[in-house]
Amino acid sequence: MIKAIIFDFDGTIIDTETPWYYAFRNAYEEHGVELSLEQYSECVGTSHHAFNPYEYLMTELNLPIDKEEFHRRIHNDHARLMEQQGIREGVLEYLEAAKAAGMRIGLASSSRRKWIDRYLSQLKLADCFEVICTADDVDQVKPDPALYKMAVKGLGVKPEEAVAIEDSPNGAKAAVAAGLACIIVPNALTNLLQFDEAERCKYGQSLMDIDFNEVAAGRF
Repeated sequence: MIKAIIFDFDGTIIDTETPWYYAFRNAYEEHGVELSLEQYSECVGTSHHAFNPYEYLMTELNLPIDKEEFHRRIHNDHARLMEQQGIREGVLEYLEAAKAAGMRIGLASSSRRKWIDRYLSQLKLADCFEVICTADDVDQVKPDPALYKMAVKGLGVKPEEAVAIEDSPNGAKAAVAAGLACIIVPNALTNLLQFDEAERCKYGQSLMDIDFNEVAAGRF
């Protein structure tokens, strides 16, 4: 029996990730560089340690770019693209169903708390989560399982009693490594990536494709 549900944030609750890719891709094109999805995917759902899209043009290609101006350009473009984004399909329904079923509800994200709080407030979801674990709370973010281990501990449940909702391969790896079942609902960007997790995972294009009662019963 599932007692808790833990959401990822970026790309899962609201698709922030596709706009990030387009913002970086457009900026790279202005400098005559192609940013492939394969290369960018190294930082999707995790930190920028493997591939830092802010630094790559300067540190790896030695292009004469103003770091602060480049950073500002990316964030302005992302903010413009985010105006078209809303809560992903099925998220509100799952939150309501989990609450009605008496489940504990948490959030585990590789992003910083300041970023999370900004959008949770904007989406009016700030009061939906009992526990919020972010990059500020752990030494290693996803695909390391630390965030999910912290979340289940904070919710007072065992890993096998919780299900994660993820959109990226790195997030799914973290959930499975922590011992959770996982619902994988890729967004427009992560739908193009390779997911390897299969055991105790359900796949759908949105949460509307995944029967909540099946999830609550632990049927994976």
